[in-house]
Amino acid sequence: MKGLVVKNTGSWYTVRTDDGQLLDCKIKGNFRLRGIRSTNPVAVGDRVTITSPPSQGEVGGGSFITDIEDRHNYIIRKSINLSKQSHILAANVDQALLVVTVTRPQTSTTFIDRFLASAEAYRVPVVLVFNKTDLLDDDELRYQQMMIQLYQTIGYECRAISATQGDGVEQLRPLLEGKITLLSGNSGVGKSTIINRLVPEANLRTAEISDAHNTGMHTTTFSEMISLQETPSDSPCLGGEKEASPKQGRLEGSYLIDTPGIKGFGTFDMEPEEITGYFKDIFHYSKECRFSNCTHTHEPGCAVLKAVEQHLIAQSRYQSYLSMLNDKDESKYREAY
Repeated sequence: MKGLVVKNTGSWYTVRTDDGQLLDCKIKGNFRLRGIRSTNPVAVGDRVTITSPPSQGEVGGGSFITDIEDRHNYIIRKSINLSKQSHILAANVDQALLVVTVTRPQTSTTFIDRFLASAEAYRVPVVLVFNKTDLLDDDELRYQQMMIQLYQTIGYECRAISATQGDGVEQLRPLLEGKITLLSGNSGVGKSTIINRLVPEANLRTAEISDAHNTGMHTTTFSEMISLQETPSDSPCLGGEKEASPKQGRLEGSYLIDTPGIKGFGTFDMEPEEITGYFKDIFHYSKECRFSNCTHTHEPGCAVLKAVEQHLIAQSRYQSYLSMLNDKDESKYREAY
């Protein structure tokens, strides 16, 4: 039996089968022994094969995921607890919305750049959504505009909104139509509030920001796919008229994948020589470097270093690049980027 993983609670996976059933599944015991170095070898968005549920009343009843179909992309980061393993945020997505905030909490440019680089590596388009504009003073508004200008110049679409006030949220809807979109960002940036604006019946829990540390608290504790169509039931998951298409192996309609907030974004399985290609602005100038294997750190005739000196590449972007070059140092995997 084939289906789509629409919810992941850590130990259980909810799979919507191609004939419309919602089944709670576990992973077969030997599934983790297949070379998948991940804390969650199955992710929301995966197309999977499951065993038929045993007859009612059978001892040990339940459905099991036995295989994953090839993914066309995913967003992955280094596991916070296990340096040798990864954590897959979502699979088979059309795009990602990265929600960032200038204050309460402040999203670092390093976090943004690491997410963007990982998305580039796995061919996932990203839109940057700057939330909480209603909280910004004049200096913070100017800083936000500088950040927007920076990333727009590089080639990323940016939107500024206030989810609590509702300003700009509806303008996001056309970006989401007909797509499966991963919603990600630091804890406390307002992802749940955005979803509640777009899908009021979702009724996701939100929390106040910690005044002591100006950081967010986790309110979403598992990943879940939410339909942007009006739902006829109380469940926000995959409601509406458009269902899975067994022939296409994916959903029709508009869906958000809500994920728990993340404090750090350690990159995973990136070789140093690959990283230049995941920074659009750095890659542009790297073509003019004297040496084809230039690391852009010390070499003579480095066009990237020259561009940084001339402010053609932002210093923050270059520092993010240098930080990622050092990711092979396993001692730093616990850092909050």
